[in-house]
Amino acid sequence: MTVDAWVINASPLILYSRIGRLDLIEGLAPAVAVPESVIEEVRAGMHKDETAIQAIDWATRFRVPDVVLPASVERWNLGSGESQVISYCLQGARWAVLDDQMARRCVCSLGLLMIGSLGIALRAKERGLIEAARPIVERLVAEGMFANIDLIDRSLAAVGEAGGQHREPG
Repeated sequence: MTVDAWVINASPLILYSRIGRLDLIEGLAPAVAVPESVIEEVRAGMHKDETAIQAIDWATRFRVPDVVLPASVERWNLGSGESQVISYCLQGARWAVLDDQMARRCVCSLGLLMIGSLGIALRAKERGLIEAARPIVERLVAEGMFANIDLIDRSLAAVGEAGGQHREPG
């Protein structure tokens, strides 16, 4: 299936903004869409995160209006951003870009495609946008990405970056 866009949720948007690498999303995605609810969610956290303004500025270029939630998404009782990302993906050949575990379960149950913050770094390495994924992944973890350390190590090994030390986020 040809994917026509990646629909970005708040967590990957915030994390990649914090490390100054939103360019990786643009470099990988055939097109980008950010639902209005996601932008508002990031805006609501501006007082706690100095990088939120950069995230909002970037996301506003790709803003799409919120859509009516289908029952298949609404019954999961997810946050408004996750619900909008998934609902938007149901409308076409799109990837959901999100990290939330329950939202990822919803995506799987609906048979949709997805990628998360870790996957973006791995794909960027595979596509030659970055020389190594490990520094990006370590910065993402330092900035608050929650991922199982064993999963991170296995994922990095899969792209030829075995070994290395990881610390649990703070």
